[in-house]
Amino acid sequence: MVGFLSRKSKTSAKSEEISSGDFSGSDSSSVDEKGGYSSEDSRPASVDEKTPLKSAPDGKHAGVAIGTDEFSSLSESDAKILREQVAMPDVKATFFTLFRYADSKDKLIMCIALISSIISGAMRPLMTVVFGNVAQTFTEIGPRGMMDYYNNSTLYEYSNTTYERYNSSDAYYNESSYEPTNATYGYMTPTDYNERISTLSLYFVYIGILSIASTYVSTFLLMDRGEILSGRIREQYLRATLRQNIAYFDKLGSGEITTRISADTILVQEGMSDKVGVMLQNLSTFLVAILIALIRSYKLTLILLSVLFAITVFMGLISKLMVKYFRLSLGGYSVGGALAEEVISSVRNVQAFGVQERLALQYDKYLEITEKWGLKAGFALGAMIAFMWFAVYCNYALSFWQGSRYLASGELEVANVISVLMSMMMCSFNSSAIVPNIKYITNAVAAASKIFATIDRESAIDSDSSFGATLDTVEGAIELKDIRFIYPSRPDVTVLRKFSLSIPAGSTVALVGASGSGKSTIIGLLERFYKPVGGNITLDGHDINALNLKWLRRQISLVSQEPILFACSIYQNIAYGLLGTQFEHVSEIEKRELVTAACVQANAMMFIENLPEGLETDVGERGFLLSGGQKQRIAIARAIVSNPKILLLDEATSALDTKSEGVVQDALDKASKDRTTIVIAHRLSTIRDADAIVVMSKGEIVEMGTHNELLDKNAVYAGLVKAQQIDKLKEEKLAAFARDFDANEGDESIELESNPKPVVDEEDSKLARSKTNASARSISSFALEKRQAPVERQYTLGQLIASVYRISTPEHKYLYIGFAGAFINGLAYPIISVLYANCINAFQVGRTDIWYMRSAVNLFAGLFMVLAVIEAAAFIVVNSSLAYVAQRLIRRIRFQSFRQMLRQDVAFFDLDENNTGALTSTLSSDAQSIEGLSGATLGQILNCSVNLLSGLVLSLAVAPKIAIVCVACMPVLIACGYFRFKVQAKLAEQIKSAHGKSASQACEAAAAIRTVVSLTREDDVLDGYHRALEAQVKISRPATHRSAFLFGASEGVGFFIMALAFWWGSRFIASGEYSITRFFITYVAVIMGSQAAGIAFSFAPDMGKAHGAAENITRLLESTPEIDAWSTEGEVLDSVEGDIEFRDVHFRYPTRTQVPVLRGLSLTVKKGQYAALVGMSGCGKSTTIALIESFYRPLSGQVLLDGHDIADLQLNSYRSHISLVQQEPVLYAGSILENIKLGAPEPDNITEEDIIAVAKQANIHDFVSSLPDGYNTVCGSKGILLSGGQKQRIAIARALIRHPKVLLLDEATSALDSESEKVVQAALDTAAKGRTTIAVAHRLSTIQNADVIYVFDGGKVCESGTHQELLAHKGKYYELVQMQALERTA
Repeated sequence: MVGFLSRKSKTSAKSEEISSGDFSGSDSSSVDEKGGYSSEDSRPASVDEKTPLKSAPDGKHAGVAIGTDEFSSLSESDAKILREQVAMPDVKATFFTLFRYADSKDKLIMCIALISSIISGAMRPLMTVVFGNVAQTFTEIGPRGMMDYYNNSTLYEYSNTTYERYNSSDAYYNESSYEPTNATYGYMTPTDYNERISTLSLYFVYIGILSIASTYVSTFLLMDRGEILSGRIREQYLRATLRQNIAYFDKLGSGEITTRISADTILVQEGMSDKVGVMLQNLSTFLVAILIALIRSYKLTLILLSVLFAITVFMGLISKLMVKYFRLSLGGYSVGGALAEEVISSVRNVQAFGVQERLALQYDKYLEITEKWGLKAGFALGAMIAFMWFAVYCNYALSFWQGSRYLASGELEVANVISVLMSMMMCSFNSSAIVPNIKYITNAVAAASKIFATIDRESAIDSDSSFGATLDTVEGAIELKDIRFIYPSRPDVTVLRKFSLSIPAGSTVALVGASGSGKSTIIGLLERFYKPVGGNITLDGHDINALNLKWLRRQISLVSQEPILFACSIYQNIAYGLLGTQFEHVSEIEKRELVTAACVQANAMMFIENLPEGLETDVGERGFLLSGGQKQRIAIARAIVSNPKILLLDEATSALDTKSEGVVQDALDKASKDRTTIVIAHRLSTIRDADAIVVMSKGEIVEMGTHNELLDKNAVYAGLVKAQQIDKLKEEKLAAFARDFDANEGDESIELESNPKPVVDEEDSKLARSKTNASARSISSFALEKRQAPVERQYTLGQLIASVYRISTPEHKYLYIGFAGAFINGLAYPIISVLYANCINAFQVGRTDIWYMRSAVNLFAGLFMVLAVIEAAAFIVVNSSLAYVAQRLIRRIRFQSFRQMLRQDVAFFDLDENNTGALTSTLSSDAQSIEGLSGATLGQILNCSVNLLSGLVLSLAVAPKIAIVCVACMPVLIACGYFRFKVQAKLAEQIKSAHGKSASQACEAAAAIRTVVSLTREDDVLDGYHRALEAQVKISRPATHRSAFLFGASEGVGFFIMALAFWWGSRFIASGEYSITRFFITYVAVIMGSQAAGIAFSFAPDMGKAHGAAENITRLLESTPEIDAWSTEGEVLDSVEGDIEFRDVHFRYPTRTQVPVLRGLSLTVKKGQYAALVGMSGCGKSTTIALIESFYRPLSGQVLLDGHDIADLQLNSYRSHISLVQQEPVLYAGSILENIKLGAPEPDNITEEDIIAVAKQANIHDFVSSLPDGYNTVCGSKGILLSGGQKQRIAIARALIRHPKVLLLDEATSALDSESEKVVQAALDTAAKGRTTIAVAHRLSTIQNADVIYVFDGGKVCESGTHQELLAHKGKYYELVQMQALERTA
């Protein structure tokens, strides 16, 4: 191990490896020190996902090449078994695979929707046909209308008395195409002219009505089906996830699963709902316009199509790049999401060690990776848009230039050229609207690839499979024969070696031994969490691999070392134990009786009855509202409620107080009769009555026999018992001590209450003596009354925009550059309207002067080319700058939101709406929603806005009488878009709430996968998730109706404005007040403006989502917690001695204010003292630790450090003097080294000697040194790759490395085996010297040497003193000691 730190530091300075659940890495892609991928391997997703990869950057495998098979050192058969447990298929999704779960009904509805989209899109180019006929009509109005187009100021004037007509044989203008007959016609009379214009205007109205109907149908059906089909993908993904073998979760981590189901499925939904309709609508417009153009003039159209062909090829190439970049971007964030999930789920540990900033910076490294690839995708999109518009404007130039040649040669007429030009203009305009929607499709395909990879993965151990036999009767005889086992995540370590054990039916067998000896592994193999690489396991003589997996697990009940409860009521949690049994479908009354009986057996009914809602009390996320002992009793009740044939107890009573342990152990002993029971225990008093005790070491059996037989051998087991033996004083000495104590009855060192009054009465009597109020109400209730409930602030749209604008402050210059570019882009169509109208005018003049027509068109075609260059440059500037702004903004929002979450006090995370799943989903989805309205999309909206406004200004300047009428209709168009935005914003808020609920359910199931599958809760979880998704659809459907109608209306109103423009403008052309040139400038400017408004408001769903996301983000970023980790206020102590005092502290948890927890707690721990807190589960011991850590504030009373109220101290400075080891140790998915260094306030100053010293103190150094990668061994998500004891010793090392003045141990040795406990306890005793130590303990052997022991009862101290003093009084403590005494069984 010499030099391991120096190697690590060099490695981390160069690169870090990235992994899905691990911030030190295992995805075989190096990350440079800035968080981006290094030049050595810039394609992290290109490695073969089917092959598990080396994850350790150093150690034994430092020289192994990235992508090397991790199992290459094993035999082929072993490697195959391990590989199939972690292999992932490489699935390439396409757009059509997004609809893989559509049934016949869905396909029919989708067909109707898509046909409606096509019809809606076809309405626009039909306008060009009407437009051509109107233009033709304008040329037939006779001499009165043929006025001087430029009011006698142009180069060419026309005589009002001379109008030469050309016939079909030699004319440039052949009207036969437009007349029902080919006869020559005269000028139209005013009556005929008005009738023709009115009829053509009505055609626009009909097109508008059909457009409204078709757009409404397509939008509603696609949005509704998108919700339903994406819901099915979510369900299938969760179903596939729940059937995966456990090694899959060891590799992936539950955080990535949460990201996939909460964020990636939203991307899939966006790519298969209304965005498809909008894209198909524009595509339909594109194709129909081409068809019409071909009919009008195939030659001119084919020439112009060459440019569109180039656009298509270029877009196809860029789209491939975009899919690749988006996939890499998603891959980067999925790892960051996994880290965020880990951190948020262990926020108490994060705050205790003050590592919020360090973990936030670690999270930011993955955000930097996401930003890097997102930027590349944005630049690619910008290049695509710039090239497309360059080609479009070149197309305009070509069309006018070539059209004038056809006119000059007589091949075409003006009307034909105009129709082709209008059609091609529409093609280009709508092709620009296709591009932003391509981003949604490519995002969806990239996200679907990862989702479908899980769905298509064949689990090595499939709990959903119907394969396997079921036995009619189960006796419970278990035999393990020659079992060899290796964890797939750690192939270099053999855990079990030729392990054989026979367990007769109905017997109780206990497994004991050092942490990491393989005890919990046996439990995992019996539950078929993993596959052994050798040997077999039988149940009643049947190989368990041949038995149906779900049936097998229903014969077994498991209580894990760290009990997992679900976020529902106590009753529901226990009733989950009935799933799959004969009691699953009994009446509710019978179920309740079974649950109540199980609670009584598990000694849980007493504390449950004291809760206000009894069995219906919600336990909170992961059961955080209950103490460790209470959770364990509920887990035991859940295990025994179904009367299983096989009972597996993995440290089932480790978190119980001694009294509860005695009662529960009796219940378990009774429950063990007539069933096979396998017990893992470090507390040997719990297994002395076992039929056989198996002593294990390094995956092998070293001793086996009964308790007495093993004591007689005086070998390993006897040594373990002696290590736990509580020293007893002889009766004479005890009696003498008692007499001495009786003589000093007044000594305040013990506050003994043999018959304490009821808790409420005592608090009331204390209150009665207070001067504040003489009523019978408690102090806590008065304190709660004074607290005002926080009022949720509401934000206006302007405030939200200002908030997001402030967040992007560092990128403002790029934002302004993007706005300037968008302004230039938006001016394009007003400019085009001028060029367009002048070209048409040149065509008209060309009837008498071909030379002028050619020269004028050449000039304007050249101007189109100039415009093409300018606009292409502007588009590159817009999309590049806004893509940069967008990616930086998204990264900053996620980073700041994550930091702000970690800033919040613990009470924030206790709220139901702030569970881990919801917060993780918020980080991914809210930022994603802001991203959906930035970059290219924001550029498009700005472009359309400038287009609309500049077009209106130009039209009002050129032909105000025509423009004023058309502009008056614009508010209707804008109102439709605005109200759609409001509807979508409200819908987004409702969907977020529903999504949050369903996402938290999925996250909870993934995080507790072992408990879920052992209870066979998969179908139950899926049913609940299905109901949540159905409710989501019902909530969104009415709003979807309204949104679809408003979108349809905004589409149709544009055609109504066209009808009005032609009808009204024709009057002025007929009268000669306005020339055709002026009319066309006004018409093109207004119509293109209205189309631009329609395109802008097509982004209303994105605006709605962005509005809701901005509100959530702003509310979070502006929130200031009561206990603020960022606050610099408060006194900073120059030196800390370590005196801790509680003065009459009353406390209730903010989420359960009706339940008093501490009721006037007073205690004092002097500098350097070792104080122990003991008592029954739920009496307030862990709450005391939480108050010392300043996780909460007391309702009344004070917590003091060296005489200073901790509420007046600077929080981070205060916490830096404290170290905490929790009851359930928390590790993160980095290396062992990184986890230990998290405890250091200044990790850069930690040396190799420091790490080794604390590791030796915690008795973990020898174990770590034995690992192939030493201290660089990865721990896995939440430390899953280590045993409970190993995790706890690393947590102890982490606590010691900060050299705290106050050491808090909340059951710090509960998960250790006897031998390790003895060594660690000695180390803790040594570490406690010179510092104040407060330990919560149920195992009294660990605290018998404490300077003072406080016995808790009912939220206050009922007696206190040393071990011997309390024994002498034979009170509550004496009873607890007697229950734990280890004696020979008779």
